[in-house]
Amino acid sequence: MNKKVGNYRWTICALVFFATTVNYLDRQVISLLKSVLSEDMNWDDGDYANIEIAFKMAYMFGMVIAGRVVDKLGTKKGYALATGFWSVAAMGHALASNAFGFMIARGALGVSEAGNFPAAIKTTAEWFPKKERAFATGIFNSGTNVGAILAPLTVPFIAVAWGWQWAFVLTGAIGFIWLILWQMNYTSPSESTKLSKEEYDYIHSDKEDEEIEKATANEKVPWIKLLGFRQTWAFAMGKFLTDPIWWFYLFWLPDFLESEYNLTLVELAIPVAVVYFISTIGSIGGGYLPLFFMNKNMPAFRARKTSMFIFALFVFPVVLSQWAGQINMWLAVFVIGIAAAAHQAWSANIFTTVSDMFPKKATASVTGIGGMAGGLGGIVLSWAVQKNLFVHYREIGQIEKAYFIMFLICGAAYLLAWLVMHFLVPKMDKVKI
Repeated sequence: MNKKVGNYRWTICALVFFATTVNYLDRQVISLLKSVLSEDMNWDDGDYANIEIAFKMAYMFGMVIAGRVVDKLGTKKGYALATGFWSVAAMGHALASNAFGFMIARGALGVSEAGNFPAAIKTTAEWFPKKERAFATGIFNSGTNVGAILAPLTVPFIAVAWGWQWAFVLTGAIGFIWLILWQMNYTSPSESTKLSKEEYDYIHSDKEDEEIEKATANEKVPWIKLLGFRQTWAFAMGKFLTDPIWWFYLFWLPDFLESEYNLTLVELAIPVAVVYFISTIGSIGGGYLPLFFMNKNMPAFRARKTSMFIFALFVFPVVLSQWAGQINMWLAVFVIGIAAAAHQAWSANIFTTVSDMFPKKATASVTGIGGMAGGLGGIVLSWAVQKNLFVHYREIGQIEKAYFIMFLICGAAYLLAWLVMHFLVPKMDKVKI
């Protein structure tokens, strides 16, 4: 990181971090209230899986349009629109009175939350030179962990004190605080009055890329053209295979702890928070490792791929989490936390491969395609595995077998994704559109 220039770009990064934190705080609430809502509304695991699928389907379709909307409206308007809508949708959960109502609310949340990462990646591409993007992405992506930490430390206690409806209302309202700060502070680098010339020049220090961007700035890139590039498919397949694992942690980790260790709603708060605290370290470290390699003169794309392979190896021990938990629950929490940390490190780098391989005008759209693929992967996993698997094994009193199968899938997914991405893009090949 260059310390001779200003630091306003990190203020922008902090705003993106805040938005991502709110995004995941809102997303996490229902998983912590699963047992309460299941009892109040007579749900089984199949009903909960259907609600989860509704979110993922809406998120997937939201990704179809989110990147295009952000590219068309611009970062400031596009990000604000998405955050405003998902905040309203999060609060709207309080009005649901049955499983179908929650499916509607989750669908509204999913389609609007889809705007976060396309807008965040576009913001990073606009405000950071290539060598800092993985680090900046790691910082804002750590907001997913902070949101996931804040949720178990607040939601159970709000639900016990005031009822589950207020858990949705209060967490959803935080998004409107972000909207005020975003409107007050965000402009593009070229329009910013708070940016020094030195920092502006530093942000635009990738000279060759900047010349290409200026020459093609007004061109529109149709989706069908983006789908013709193997770089798009590499990113999409990586997301298809690994996004569902993170969502498994988000939606099922509280149930795993309740089912295997008989924890109450309040008792699971600390173990869930510890998992996501550990994962925060991985998110920031995941951005630092490729920067370390690049400072050792390793090419950027090779540095990211090397880092991603290392992170994939750190996920694999999650298959031993239940065995560790037989010794002590906290060992299982630690192993799952390491796997979650490795996912976040992986995620910071896979997102940055988009801005490495594509011009800025296409980053939000390609990110949207990848997000759609991740949503599709989540739907496939929920429908084909979780819905049937969890219902069956819980009915026969052997839910631990369902979780063992899921942890096997978690351990293998990242190595498979890395191999697929390496096969499609074995070396750096910048897309010229």
